[in-house]
Amino acid sequence: MSTAAATITKNQATEASVVEDAPALTDGFQLVIDALKLNDIHNLYVVPGIPISDLLRMAQAEGMRVVSFRHEQNAGNAAAIAGFMTKKPGVCMTVSAPGFLNGLTALANATTNCFPMILISGSSEREIVDLQQGDYEEMDQLAIAKPLCKAAFRILHAQDIGIGVARAIRAAVSGRPGGVYLDLPAKLFSQVMDAAEGAKSLVKVVDPTPAQYPSTEAVDRALDLLKGAKRPLVIFGKGAAYAQADETIRSFVEKSGIPFLQMSMAKGLLPDTHPQSAGAARSLVLQEADVVMLVGARLNWLLSHGKGKTWGKPGSKKFIQIDIEPKEMDSNVEIHAPLVGDIASVMEVLLKGIEGSPLTPPTDWMATVAARREQNIAKMAPKLMSNASPMNFHGALGALRRVIKERPDALLVNEGANTLDLARGIIDMYEPRKRLDVGTWGVMGVGMGYAVAAAIESGKPVLAVEGDSAFGFSGMEVETICRYNLPVCIVIFNNNGIYRGTDVNPTGGADPSPMVFVPDSRYDKMMEAFGGVGVHVTNPDELYRAVSEAMDSGRPTLINAVIDPAAGTESGNIGSLNPTSSVRKMPS
Repeated sequence: MSTAAATITKNQATEASVVEDAPALTDGFQLVIDALKLNDIHNLYVVPGIPISDLLRMAQAEGMRVVSFRHEQNAGNAAAIAGFMTKKPGVCMTVSAPGFLNGLTALANATTNCFPMILISGSSEREIVDLQQGDYEEMDQLAIAKPLCKAAFRILHAQDIGIGVARAIRAAVSGRPGGVYLDLPAKLFSQVMDAAEGAKSLVKVVDPTPAQYPSTEAVDRALDLLKGAKRPLVIFGKGAAYAQADETIRSFVEKSGIPFLQMSMAKGLLPDTHPQSAGAARSLVLQEADVVMLVGARLNWLLSHGKGKTWGKPGSKKFIQIDIEPKEMDSNVEIHAPLVGDIASVMEVLLKGIEGSPLTPPTDWMATVAARREQNIAKMAPKLMSNASPMNFHGALGALRRVIKERPDALLVNEGANTLDLARGIIDMYEPRKRLDVGTWGVMGVGMGYAVAAAIESGKPVLAVEGDSAFGFSGMEVETICRYNLPVCIVIFNNNGIYRGTDVNPTGGADPSPMVFVPDSRYDKMMEAFGGVGVHVTNPDELYRAVSEAMDSGRPTLINAVIDPAAGTESGNIGSLNPTSSVRKMPS
């Protein structure tokens, strides 16, 4: 071997030795992924783009499920409802500025509904943002997010990713759950550090939701009120469903014998057909009850703030309230027996309390509730059996009621005005956390995001019942449903408009009324365009058969259900919230 060749070989060996001896490296991309996986977060709901595209590719390569949407608000809604279903933060990832703002709507809605969610957005560099020098999509995202969520954090250094993700997770699920914003400037992702040090910097969150029991005095006060009640009532809100204390709640209800009401997303904690369910006698029990126990339910607008004619004579009832948030007490009316703690722990001690000293609700109260319930069910039955064409809401929902009864483990997503209001009372639910709807704000646009997450998180078939107006907010996500081949059946109640499709332009001009859509739209063709199944139905029998087939097949399906354009009432059941002019009467 020549001297030159020997020198080259020796240099190559030296270089190889240096490479072997060099410490392994990691970077911000990998540390974000590792921090999430360490905390058992494996599903991401996203819209790709600068600066998170490579992060999403790497996450998928690492075995995470990355579900890519067509709009950030829908990805955020998916993450929010995933949090409700799992009690772990649902994670949405977006690009900066406009993408962040789109996701922020869902984050604010998650916070209002007490759903644990983390919105992670890439952002512009701090130096340029702070001097307002005009960076790409420049925006002070942290400042904008803070008023609209439970907590907001920014991570600037790779070594802080572990603690930053941990803080976001703990903030999202602890106490009253809610939305958290996590800001990740673009430079963070490419920061490099020693892999061993990076691994040490990661944090696994321990016991973020410790049991919180009320005092003995608080429990005794509540039990004394219940034992002295002549007409007791329990109202379950979605907080009770979120708690996943299903067996304890069932035992308490059945051992106490107290009638119960379930708010819409609490439906199924106990079957709506349970003999103690007062859902079909709602007006009676709210007016006549003398002691009302609220479990994870708030006395907000959905319960008429606990006062007014809905609640009977002023001062006729006393309230017990279970909530993790002390400030919720006395929000609208006096709470006579506040029980501050997590619902699982509070219900546990209340159950022990009645086991030692059983409750015996007066038989005349139980008989009164049962009689009104049966009377109202009998009154409603003929409406639900209608097979008229075009359909009205009752006939169509009667068909879907049968579908869910035959498939109690299916998930029901529901939004709209009349479509939502009537479905709440008509479609019985049999298992907890199976009904997912608009919640506290009553917003539209959650439907397709919820449907995607419901299918991903549960692996069960999903029935999404949508008003035609509500569907328009997120309808493009039918492509997402087809792309991921999810077992989602969408039913659109198509009455050609908002509330109804009969409004006219009062000027007689060429423009249509702002309340109407293209008449006789064929939404089913939209689904077919992406490879899904589209069906057009005109009566309840056709609707029942089409939905049953879709739910059994598991294929992405959209059913265009033709509803009488004249069916529907202005603003649904909350028409009183829609102001009208007292000076000029508009045609309806």
